[in-house]
Amino acid sequence: MTVRFLRENSLSLFFGLLLLGSLIGQSFAGLHQFNADAVTHHESTYTWFRYVTSSEFGGDVMENWQSEFLQFSLYILSTVWLVQRGSSESKSPGNMGTASDQSERVGGHAKRNSPAWAKTAGLPRFLYGNSLLLAMTFCFFGSWLCQSVNGWRAYNHQQLEHKEPTITWGEYWANADFWDRSLQNWQSEFLAIGSMAVFTIYLRQRGSPESKPVGAPHDATGITN
Repeated sequence: MTVRFLRENSLSLFFGLLLLGSLIGQSFAGLHQFNADAVTHHESTYTWFRYVTSSEFGGDVMENWQSEFLQFSLYILSTVWLVQRGSSESKSPGNMGTASDQSERVGGHAKRNSPAWAKTAGLPRFLYGNSLLLAMTFCFFGSWLCQSVNGWRAYNHQQLEHKEPTITWGEYWANADFWDRSLQNWQSEFLAIGSMAVFTIYLRQRGSPESKPVGAPHDATGITN
């Protein structure tokens, strides 16, 4: 692994390490809390390995992941058609829509080094032209599905511990526990992305591509560093 590779991939490596570190930290913190509750209710405790392979831990992880993918799916789609005047996170008001083939460099307007699928026509170009949204949406529904399965298993485990009736997976989708877990994560993502769009109108971060230049006027829209 060369210095050049590290430098050119530092952003993804940085967040990859943060993800790994936070998952490990969550596993130990969650295990401590889980076992503390088990002792309080005179139930059996878990080892670390049993906990990280349990539905309790899996459900907690998937709750966060699905909301993040939902955030980016909606953000990618909404910024095609919706604008926020003065925000660097928005296109200019006159550029709403999917843009022209020329500006997107597809078909006859593709460059020599353009991706191969950008030079095609029909379905392949359509799929590639929407591949980012499709990938994020697939990840959202996949992680949301995993959340529902893990949440259902954890819910029934708790029901059995308290000698109460269990429910089917289909019934869990209509259960308040599932929607409480989902909606409390969704609202935090909507708040974060909405705040970012508004903050970039008036606030700056020198050197960041997520910010307008420090001297750019507040009403400048779609301008980044």
